[in-house]
Parts: sequence; C-alpha cells; structure tokens
Amino acid sequence: MSFSPIVPMGGLGGFRFLNRTRETQQATFEAQPRISRNIEAFSARIATVSSAKELVEDRQLLEVALGAFGLDEDINSKYLIERVLSEDPDNDTSLSSRFADKRYQALSDAFGFGKLGGPSTAFPGFSDKIIAQYTDRQFEVAVGEVDPDMRLALGFSRGLEEIVAKDMSNDAAWFTVMGNRPLRTVLETALGLPKSLGTLDIDQQLEVFKDRAKAKFGTNSINDIAAKDMSATVTDTFLLRSQVNALAENQLSGASVALSLLQSAPRFLL
Repeated sequence: MSFSPIVPMGGLGGFRFLNRTRETQQATFEAQPRISRNIEAFSARIATVSSAKELVEDRQLLEVALGAFGLDEDINSKYLIERVLSEDPDNDTSLSSRFADKRYQALSDAFGFGKLGGPSTAFPGFSDKIIAQYTDRQFEVAVGEVDPDMRLALGFSRGLEEIVAKDMSNDAAWFTVMGNRPLRTVLETALGLPKSLGTLDIDQQLEVFKDRAKAKFGTNSINDIAAKDMSATVTDTFLLRSQVNALAENQLSGASVALSLLQSAPRFLL
C-alpha cells in the first residue's frame, strides 16, 4: 500500500503540522518500493549516460530526471524531452529557452548534454543533487494529492532559492518566476492578482508584479523575497488568501444553486 502524507487540516495549521513532521513523513515516503528502486537505479547508472537519447530510452532514469524538475507528466513525451536535453539551454534559439515554462530550461541546464562543456552526469555529487530534488518533489506531489495548496507552499521557498542561486538580474529573476507555474500561482494569489494578468504584454505583467510586491511586502527584489522570513510571509499569505478565495467560491456556488432552484420552482411555491 502506498504512503499518503498526513495533513490533518488545511491552511496555515496544516502547513505548520506538515513542516514539523516532514522529515519523518518523507523518510517513510522514500522507503516505498518504487521510490527506493528509482533512487538506487539513478545512483548506479546515471554516470554512464552521455547523451539525451540514452537518458530518454531508460524510463527509470527519465522518471527521476523529470520528477526532479516537476515535469513528471512529460514521461511519455520522449521526442520533446530529447530535443530539450540535446540543445544548449543558454542559446536563445533553443526550445527550452523559448518556452515560457522555465522548468525545461532548468532540466537542460542541469544535465548539460547540449552545453559546450558536455554532460554533467558523471560529475561528483550530480546524482545526489538530482536525487534530493526528485525525492523532495515527489513528496510534494504526494502532498498535493491530499491538498494542492500545500504542495505549492512546500515548493515555494526552494524554487526561489534555485532562481537566486543563478545570480541573474532582478528583472530576469522575475521573468523566470513568471514562467514557473507553481511559483507564479503562489505569488499571484499572495498579491491578490487576477489570473487574467497573463493576457497582458509580458513587460506589463512584470511591472504589475513588481509594483504589487513593493506595496504588499515592502520590496520587489526576488533576492529579498527569497529570504527565509520573507518567503515564509509570502507562503502564509498565499495559504490564507487561498482559503478565503475557496470560501468565497463555495458561498457563490451555494448562492447560484439557491437562485437556480428559486427560478425553476413552480409559481405557486413563490
């Protein structure tokens, strides 16, 4: 029987409990046969993989590679993933650099099959790093099956830290965040921004995000927002707003049902 993370309640209370018990819960999760087999296989074989084609032809290794970047759903998109991995992610014409979703570029950059220096698969510590990302994200996926908002909240701080580690300009960091669906969802919700924001020109979106972040959190620097205390504030705000939005939607749905019943009722009952 598969392990299901314990999340006794939604919102901040559930998130606090999950953080307190994560180490124990994740260890139990990683001990499951499928997860442990994938970890062992990746650790044993990845150093011998020297091309994107080799990786996509080994489904067990590919499952870990994609899972480490939250791209699990692309496990059967072999042509797409092989192309993404084969091209230089730093080249503006590469597929991954043109995708709005920057997880593909992060995947390509990490494995390095298309980079001038060649693949990173045999580098010391490479397998450990990817496995750590894989186990963290797979645990978050399992949490998301219980509560989708908890999954987003768990991954927010780590996602920002990975962007900050690339030492890019603040605008470039914001564009990367905006192109990462999970991170964007957390910030959009925390800042009270509508999903229709995505229909605006990308530069206009950037200014809206920065202006709202400055007004709400006192800074529009991704480096500042990624700091432990600030990222915790953003996560808490996201969870609170998500609960409020869910309550509002439920109330609206209930009101719509009541109105529909009244409109369809026989006149003599009105």
